[in-house]
Amino acid sequence: MAAASLTSISLHSSASSALGLASKQCQHNNHTCCWLTERSVRSSSTTTRQRLSSRGLKIRSAATKQVKSPAEEEWKTKREVLLQNKVRSVDVKEALRLQKENKFVILDVRPEAEFKEAHPPGAINVQIYRLIKEWTAWDIARRAAFAFFGIFAGTEENPEFIQSVESQLDKKAKIIVACAAGGTMRPTQNLPEGQQSRSLIAAYLLVLNGYTNVFHLEGGLYAWFKEGLPAVSEEEEEE
Repeated sequence: MAAASLTSISLHSSASSALGLASKQCQHNNHTCCWLTERSVRSSSTTTRQRLSSRGLKIRSAATKQVKSPAEEEWKTKREVLLQNKVRSVDVKEALRLQKENKFVILDVRPEAEFKEAHPPGAINVQIYRLIKEWTAWDIARRAAFAFFGIFAGTEENPEFIQSVESQLDKKAKIIVACAAGGTMRPTQNLPEGQQSRSLIAAYLLVLNGYTNVFHLEGGLYAWFKEGLPAVSEEEEEE
């Protein structure tokens, strides 16, 4: 049975079930993150083709993704693994102290373009989601689906995420994983299991792949910049 594919985009989007897509939004510190969950094309292929055809788009065949990746695991499962491995969340001021005094590395998993605009000094960037690169039938279907929502820069899970991290950080490195909004593992009345985010997904992948000193930035880089903590652009860092 084909599994759903989790695709992340950092922008506002209205919920819709058109083209077999469901939109999920979370709001954290006035920053909105949006995930589009791509349901199996198999279950609604006829309807999907009809809607695409009405907009001048034709897709003869679109293969569905057969295997669910670790990043696509249910949030409840990810959260349990993070808690079992004692992944701790720290606020932005504590993160800055750990970076300065304890040689922690801030791993910024936002898209490369966002990292270049502004990031904590000394942070490294490995994006957990990237722009869709391939042109298979499945990827063409996804591009068309994003375009239906007016999104012309759809993203997909970065299959080289762990490999890229491993090329820069060893398994004993002290890492604080950061994204824009941060998410949280702490339960609230409205969110009894906390709220998933790109940085928590990245932390989960790191733990699965043997990293033992993984922390998570609560509030994300939105809170970092709001607090006026040190930030540089790529151009400033190169000077």
